[in-house]
Amino acid sequence: MLTPSSNTTLEPVIAAMLAGLPHVSAHFSRFRVTEIALTPGALAQFDDRAILRAAELLAHAKVDAIAWNGTSAGWLGFDADRRLCERIRAATGIEACTSMLALNEVLAATGVRRFGLVTPYIDAVQQRIVGNYAGLGITCDAERHLGIQDNFAFAEVMPDTLTTMIREVAAMKPDAIGVICTNLRAAPLVAALEAETGIPIYDSIATAVWKSLKLAGIGRAAIPGRLFGL
Repeated sequence: MLTPSSNTTLEPVIAAMLAGLPHVSAHFSRFRVTEIALTPGALAQFDDRAILRAAELLAHAKVDAIAWNGTSAGWLGFDADRRLCERIRAATGIEACTSMLALNEVLAATGVRRFGLVTPYIDAVQQRIVGNYAGLGITCDAERHLGIQDNFAFAEVMPDTLTTMIREVAAMKPDAIGVICTNLRAAPLVAALEAETGIPIYDSIATAVWKSLKLAGIGRAAIPGRLFGL
């Protein structure tokens, strides 16, 4: 997994997710991302060269798949992740995926047209995400976001806050809900909230795990949540 340098949530969440798959191991390589905004400096953090260097280190472990477990294509545009996957495959010879492309694959497969968004991001980033989904023919009028810019601070958002946000979006009756940010502790909440609301909830940490396991040809039913039954 490729992960931002200030992401403190992703590794323990993935370890818990994979606990029922003892034959599967996750390996991590990091690069610098400290803030999420649309300023030139913030956008420059996602230069492919830094990500490719991190991917090449993961390739030394002879992994079956490399995932960019980040959500930057939500505001950069989904083609950014398509190009990144092509470059990782070319540089390493290993299949590649991303959180956002995996999420979009699920939305397309399940026919989602009204998508609820839960994020920690600032207004400008949230609006860019909404606009990029509109380009796919998906409406995101059911949404909540926290207005946070600092990447480390995302990990400090409490589960109670996330639960409230998800419930508020669920009350607007979207076809599905996405928790978009790989430094939020939402994945452990998903199964219970799906049961409570009756709405599929796709966490962006989970989507990268789902697609990575799929690329590796590994069964996913041991992991809770509707996503892993697909």
